[in-house]
Amino acid sequence: MGSLGGLEIAIIVLVVLLLFGAKKIPELARGLGQGINEFRKASNEIKSEIEHGSRDSETPKSNAKSDTEKEKTS
Repeated sequence: MGSLGGLEIAIIVLVVLLLFGAKKIPELARGLGQGINEFRKASNEIKSEIEHGSRDSETPKSNAKSDTEKEKTS
């Protein structure tokens, strides 16, 4: 049980061609490509949100300090 050889791949392609027809395969490939693209976009958005959140937690909160100083001088 190793990797697929050339003959096995040719048989799989032939079966897919017979099941879906030549006209449906480009549509299926286009839909698959769009799905992968959407998945990558969502993955990148999640990564950027995580990075943004980690940067926010590392920066000191200077606004809270200035608010307490304003109350003392008032």
